[in-house]
Amino acid sequence: MRLFEEAQKAKHNTAIVDYMHCNIISEKKNPIVYYNGQSLRHIDAIVPRIGATFTFYGSALIRQFELQSIPTLTTSQALLKARDKLHCLQILTQVDVGMPKTYLTHYFYNIDEIITAVGGFPFVMKQLEGTQGFGVFLIKDRKHAGEIISAHQSANKKFIIQEYIAESEGADIRAIVVGGKVVAAMKRSAKPGDFRSNLHQGGKGEKIKLTEAEIHTAITSAESMGLSVAGVDMLQSKRGPLVLEVNASPGLEGIEKTTDVNVAEKIIKHIEEIT
Repeated sequence: MRLFEEAQKAKHNTAIVDYMHCNIISEKKNPIVYYNGQSLRHIDAIVPRIGATFTFYGSALIRQFELQSIPTLTTSQALLKARDKLHCLQILTQVDVGMPKTYLTHYFYNIDEIITAVGGFPFVMKQLEGTQGFGVFLIKDRKHAGEIISAHQSANKKFIIQEYIAESEGADIRAIVVGGKVVAAMKRSAKPGDFRSNLHQGGKGEKIKLTEAEIHTAITSAESMGLSVAGVDMLQSKRGPLVLEVNASPGLEGIEKTTDVNVAEKIIKHIEEIT
């Protein structure tokens, strides 16, 4: 709604389309998207806001618009890269940014090797498809590790294991990148008794001025994903900023309220520049 409001203020003819109610029709040299019985054509640009649960269908729909040469704020490939937490981290290993040491395996009988690889207890387990802090666990001992691993394996959930950065003290940084610039940033702190700093989990945000290293990390991370708009989550550590995640559809409510920056307006202006 914030993006819609700012687009309307800028005098753009704008519509909100429920992408899950769109139909994709493919035929020779005629890729079509149908919505409410009409084909969506003659569009200047699309602004995808795809929920994590429907990434596959959302990316397919974006691709259909790309086949019509309609500009998109988020490309189908960028969305897929960012949504796969492991793929995202694999890409980031090739650029000049830091990240927590991360472990992926399907063989959990070597639990001692895993524990040693990530620096011992405590360590963090994350579902690859989790979002907003859900599916993230702080593992404090072998018993807890066994319980969480067994539960995830029985539910066929994919997850990664990461080292725990103690000096971050349950806080992280969310930086919003638009068009290769950091336009807003906040520090998020977990509520008492929790280590997840997400606002959806009860965390609190405060405006923060980033260091040059944090700015570089945020911009480089977004660019490596091919995202012109991204929310980059980082930890402050003794060895510099460490990237946790690159979000292709960052929420605007929390960051705008915390920083008093009109992020939606900056995104709309960026769309005007690229179309």
